[in-house]
Amino acid sequence: MRDSNFEQCVQACYECAVACDVCAAMCLEENPGHMKHCIALCTDCASVCRLCAAMLARNGEFSTALCTLCALVCDACARECSPHEARHCQICAGACLGCTLACRDMLER
Repeated sequence: MRDSNFEQCVQACYECAVACDVCAAMCLEENPGHMKHCIALCTDCASVCRLCAAMLARNGEFSTALCTLCALVCDACARECSPHEARHCQICAGACLGCTLACRDMLER
């Protein structure tokens, strides 16, 4: 199970979680009312990404289901963040897209 796709997926999940945490924190500082949905999605995405990485690391029984969920949540978060011009939103969107692709690659193997 532990091949390059596995390693890339775990790494992408952790990187995405950090990018989402940063984006949520920055949005809270800048304009929490206007960015409410972005903050909520970033927070959810960070949680799911961390759980997915942990589940994969221990080869958990529900890794496949969690990778599927992680790809869905990351895709939604990327779609929410990408229209915003703030640098942290753009970084987050990129990390989310990378994680979506990594999870999908894991699911295809």
